[in-house]
This record gives sequence, C-alpha cells and structure tokens, in this order.
Amino acid sequence: MESQQLLNPFPWYRRMRESDPVYYDEQEHSWNVFRYQDVQRVLADYQTFSSQLTEGGDQPLDTSIINLDPPRQRLLRMVIAPAFTTQAIARLAPRISRIVQELLDQVSAQGGMDVIDDLARPLPVMVIAELLGIPVEERERFKQWAYRLVFEGGPAPAELYESFSHLVEDHRRRPRDDVISLLLAGRIEGKPLAHEELLGFCVLLMVAGSITTTLLIGNAFLCFDEYPEALEQLYADRSLLPSAIEEVLRYRSPVRHMYRVCASGTTLGGRRIEAGEFIVAWIGSANRDEAVFRDGESFRINRLPNRHLAFGYGVHRCPGAPLARLEARIALAAMLERFAAIRLVHDGLLEPLGGILHGVNHVPVTFQSV
Repeated sequence: MESQQLLNPFPWYRRMRESDPVYYDEQEHSWNVFRYQDVQRVLADYQTFSSQLTEGGDQPLDTSIINLDPPRQRLLRMVIAPAFTTQAIARLAPRISRIVQELLDQVSAQGGMDVIDDLARPLPVMVIAELLGIPVEERERFKQWAYRLVFEGGPAPAELYESFSHLVEDHRRRPRDDVISLLLAGRIEGKPLAHEELLGFCVLLMVAGSITTTLLIGNAFLCFDEYPEALEQLYADRSLLPSAIEEVLRYRSPVRHMYRVCASGTTLGGRRIEAGEFIVAWIGSANRDEAVFRDGESFRINRLPNRHLAFGYGVHRCPGAPLARLEARIALAAMLERFAAIRLVHDGLLEPLGGILHGVNHVPVTFQSV
C-alpha cells in the first residue's frame, strides 16, 4: 500500500463499506470486514471468531490474553483487573502529570518539538515501567526494546524476555506493590500462572500499554492540523478534552484492524465463511460507518454519543483503555496550557506506520511558550 494510503486510507474504507463490505482477498487468503455492525460482531463473538490464530507457539506472547479465548482469557484478565480499576488509574494521575511536565520542560524553550519523540513515546513507557516495577536504572533498556518491538516491527528481542524473567524471579523473592507482584499472587483455579504466561503479560503490558497512547497523542495533532478550528475550541474550553480524545480515537483509530480465525462456519454480510479461514476486522473503517456515526467522515470534538471500537469490543476490549485516556488527557492539557499557536510542520512528517497501526513515526510541531 502506498504511504499516502497508509496515512489516509479513509476513501478506501468508504468504498469498501459501500461496494464490498465483506470481501475475500485472494492474494492474502483472508476475509476483510468493513462495516460497523459486522466488525463489532467479529470482535465480540469469540466462539465463532477466535483470537487463537495458531495452535500453541514458542513465544510468551502466544499465551497472552490477546491470543486466547474464554474461559482461559477471561480468568487471566481477572488476575490483572485490580491494576486497572477506576480508582487504581486515578491514583496514577499525579505521577503522570509530573512526567509530562518534566518532558515538556526539556523542549519548552526550543519553540518546537517532535510530539512523538519528545512526549508521546517516552510517557507511556515510563508509566508502564513504573507499574511493572522495573528498576529505574533498567528502564532505558526496556524502553529501547519496546520501541524496537512496536515501532520498528522487529520480533521481541530475547534480552527482553530474559530481563523480564530475572525481574519476575526477583519479585518472587521480594514482593512489592506493583503489577508483577500482582501477577505472581494471582491464582486460576487454585494454581499460579505459568512462567510463560507471566512473561507474556509483562511484554503485552509493555507493548500494548505504550503503543495506543503514543499513537493517540500523535494522531490528535494530525486531526488538529486537518481541523484547526478543533484546536481553537480546545484552547477556549478545556472541558472538551475528554470528548475530543474519543473523537481522535474514532476518526484516526490507532489500531487499524484486528485478526481473527473462523472457529465454525458462519455467514457474515451475506457471505459464507468456513472454519479455519482468517478474518481482518477493519476497526478504522467501522469507526467511520455513517450508519452509526452521523457525518462520520468529519472530525467533531463534541460528538455524542461516540460508540467507537478503537479499544476493541466484548471480552477483548483493552483493559488499559482508561490509562491511555488519562495519559492523553493530561499530556494534551499540559501542551495547551504551556504552548500557544501549536502548528504541524508538514515537511517533517516521516513515513506512516504500517501493519495494524495507524499513525506516523514523527509529529514535528512549532509553538510559542506561554
């Protein structure tokens, strides 16, 4: 796909919703689903559309909740749930605010910054590192590994699993008040989590806990560039930030699509899908479906209701969604407070991300410090 289509796939989405909403790609040997109702069903109906794309696997991520179905997936999710309650997330706000201010202090005198490199990429990694209990002196290494895995498309380096393994064993000896100790204390049917499941959780939290927030903050400025009046509205009324964040999630969904495999033959959108066939559920298209979102091709920061699928749907809905929203709200509020006349530098945009991700590697902006 051309890089411009990666950055602006929306006309293609619309054509597919209108002309071929459940389409079989002969080259990729997969079904592609574009309308909201069908995408929602694929994401929700785990008995028909399974997340377990392969049998077994030799990597810890293969046993993580993102690649499992209930009942095991639901039981694993319950183990981690206490770390992502409303109260637990709210307690993180002061620390997130301090991190944001420290990051902005480093660029405030420059008159410009790269929103991705200087804020949106380090912020969530630092927050997740603290949640996991990664020692301060080791966080830079973990950050680089996470960047490689998420933004460079490489496999998880063996050093990442090895370091998490050592960290888990250290937590066994000296439990703390963090997520790794929570996982170690968790029991499913009276049994502790397997070591591979523990590692899978750690890597998933490090990766999934950073990528959505990074792209959400970066994509917000792509939206504001396209709709500058939205940014002016936010300067005038910060109470619009929560609904603006939801609209960024809908209009430029950080996750373009998700994969499933058909577990039992079914009909979707009038097309017959057989057991064993792969499905691509296009979240980015579903979130612009005008059957659900009036004027869905426009960015409106006061859109209500906003039932987007950016964080998934059903049993696989992202448990870290409240944390991503909080980080984005604090980061954007701080930028609006400290910087005036924020403008995107168009000639500095690099290649858009590919694969399942929607966003760009860099978002250079200029501003005037207040």
